[in-house]
Amino acid sequence: MQEICSGILNNHVLVISLIACLSAQVLKLPIELVKNRKFNLRNLVTTGGMPSAHSAFVGALAAGVGQTVGWESPEFAIATIFAIIVMYDAAGVRQAAGKQARILNQLIDEFFDEEDHNFNEARLKELLGHTPFQVLVGLSLGITISWLAGPAY
Repeated sequence: MQEICSGILNNHVLVISLIACLSAQVLKLPIELVKNRKFNLRNLVTTGGMPSAHSAFVGALAAGVGQTVGWESPEFAIATIFAIIVMYDAAGVRQAAGKQARILNQLIDEFFDEEDHNFNEARLKELLGHTPFQVLVGLSLGITISWLAGPAY
């Protein structure tokens, strides 16, 4: 078990990718503070917002694989395709789901009087995905962190 843990912690690409993801999550705090004048620690563990932590994670992963194994390698191709799918999902599918949640919450607010109807379910989470700009900033952050860390030779 110790060998496994040691091997994981010595995986430079994985560690740098996790650092990029955590950096994006931590950056959400000051960005939210400047943008909405709110300090919300929940931003450390929630999805959505600026920058995209998912994009930072997969961007650092793909860049790290390219730096370490080679830009022409099948591993880099796999990591890049994976990154594209994750970022497309973040900006496309999850963004659309967030918009639908916002509309459904608005419908409930407008058409149902809370005194007459008690809903057992909590409001739907509206901030699920990212704008394309948030994805691009997350991707740029991930690639930058990977480049600054350098390849693991």
